[in-house]
Amino acid sequence: MDILQKYFTDFTSEQTRQFEALKNLYQEWNEKINVISRKDMEEFYLHHVLHSLSLAAVFDFRPGSRVLDLGTGGGFPGVPLAIFFPKVHFHLVDSIAKKLKVVEEVAAATGIRNITVSHARVESLRDPSYEVVVSRAVAPLKDLWKWSKPLLKKKIAGEDLIASGLICLKGGDLAEEISQSGTRPRVFEIEKIFEEPYFREKFIVQVLPS
Repeated sequence: MDILQKYFTDFTSEQTRQFEALKNLYQEWNEKINVISRKDMEEFYLHHVLHSLSLAAVFDFRPGSRVLDLGTGGGFPGVPLAIFFPKVHFHLVDSIAKKLKVVEEVAAATGIRNITVSHARVESLRDPSYEVVVSRAVAPLKDLWKWSKPLLKKKIAGEDLIASGLICLKGGDLAEEISQSGTRPRVFEIEKIFEEPYFREKFIVQVLPS
């Protein structure tokens, strides 16, 4: 929890309570349903929560907007972002129902009210009502963009760092992946935001709708 407060100093008491509750809840559920590796669980706030909140360090999510977390798994980046942006609606989608069960239980236990979930494959979604699609290490950029593009509203002109389009967390050498995607994304180096060695060669990639 201290690692979050190193970079974010204006949490409300409710947000602090919710973030503090996450590790024990995920620890309990992880013993029943393996959603996070044990190694990662030891660095839960660094590897999962702060990594997710790198999006909040770069982008402001407009109150009232709708965000789709594509392939959310156990709820990342959607759950930390929902705590950070309580006036934004987050719809978390995954093809594995038991992982969404964890998300629902964590949200209920912490009082996160701006999350809904859907057990579905993203290819089956047909609702073009989202300002933002977020994703974390789910698929190549080419596929993420193919799935996301039909679900996105048009970008609002003139608001550069208001979150819009596809915003995903990626790692490693992205040159070939970006080339194959046929997109011209903006790329942000997370190690320039957070100084911990874990974030070396980790990136935020944003593709904007036309």
